[in-house]
Amino acid sequence: MPLVVPGINSNDGSKTEEWTNKLVGKKIGASSDATTFAKADLPEETRVIEPGSMVTKDFRPNRLNVHLKEDGTVSHVNHQ
Repeated sequence: MPLVVPGINSNDGSKTEEWTNKLVGKKIGASSDATTFAKADLPEETRVIEPGSMVTKDFRPNRLNVHLKEDGTVSHVNHQ
């Protein structure tokens, strides 16, 4: 498996890293504060994926996928 270094050889540049820094460890809600990020501030092409959710495998490089843990906090994000 090839080594993938975000921002150097990934296909989405720094977009994923930027959203990772903004979202990981926070919950998605109605407003933004130290522990919550407002859903309204996410890009238009975003899907929030809860544990056990079924998702399509179609590739959309501009779509932000926000993956949640069981407690509702963001575990990681990716573009696809």
